[in-house]
Amino acid sequence: MATIRKRRRADGRTTWAVRIQRKGYPIKYASFDTRKAAEDWATEVERAMKRRTYIDTAEAETTTLYKALERYEREWVPRKKGSRQLGNRCKRWRKRAIAAKMLAEVRGTHLAEIRDEMAEAGKAASTIRNELNVISHLYNFARKEWGMEGLKNPVSDIYVPQPPAEGRDRRLVGDEEKRLLEATAYPLREYIILAIETAMRAGELRSLQADRVNLKTCVAHLPETKNSSERDVPLSPRAKQTIKKAPARVDGYVLTPWSASYLSHQFGDLCVSLGIEDLHFHDLRHEATSRLVESGRFSMAECMRITGHKTARLFMRYYHPRAEDLAKRMRS
Repeated sequence: MATIRKRRRADGRTTWAVRIQRKGYPIKYASFDTRKAAEDWATEVERAMKRRTYIDTAEAETTTLYKALERYEREWVPRKKGSRQLGNRCKRWRKRAIAAKMLAEVRGTHLAEIRDEMAEAGKAASTIRNELNVISHLYNFARKEWGMEGLKNPVSDIYVPQPPAEGRDRRLVGDEEKRLLEATAYPLREYIILAIETAMRAGELRSLQADRVNLKTCVAHLPETKNSSERDVPLSPRAKQTIKKAPARVDGYVLTPWSASYLSHQFGDLCVSLGIEDLHFHDLRHEATSRLVESGRFSMAECMRITGHKTARLFMRYYHPRAEDLAKRMRS
């Protein structure tokens, strides 16, 4: 049953302390500014306990988002394939002022403000979505794995930006490829060539091991990819020569295993120095996929086998035929 007592604080304020003790539940304490608020809370909690629908939110009310993120990084992040990127996102959240709030205090309005700040700073929809997904999964993880059943996911209350349905369609134009290759050296030059020739993802190129490349059969084996399946990638003559001429490394990698952010920055700086606008390293995978189709040597199924796309819908996000090329074919 509930016990309500009037108390006077050191600053002279009066509060009403509530103590609820019921068999099968831990003792619950709370304090309120008015007796009515205390009675209402006690009634609500006791009714829920009687119906066996009461959910204890004490841990969520005493655990900060900062501490939850630290625990999340220890228990979940190491399991993920993209653990480095996920860990960096957690660190960014821990640096925000919202990290000082208790889990139960975080509201959708707080996250909406951060979402809008990122949008105003020019962050892409996919970037904002990935940042918010960390908090969303953290809350779901806390409910399922840490026993915080009463914790509500605040991300479910706000709009999360969606990436464009058609995806990016940026391809190399004019002499951009020639300019890029002439202006750089190993290993960025090799990264660029192999991305264009093989359609491998940046992460696949970074982790490519020399002992998994068979130059006789012209095949590179990827034991683990983004979609958790292994893949054999055929090497074009240009890709084969690029790998063959690359300096041998004692760590066994074909290329210097740069981090994703470092490779992105290096490529971005190169484009800026050449005056090439709106070109990302991942756009080279779009270029490679489009060239595979345009070569006419492979069926769509074979192209998907090379690129590692699991569905035609995803594959088509990477195939961007040039209108002028299609027009030429219509006239031929």
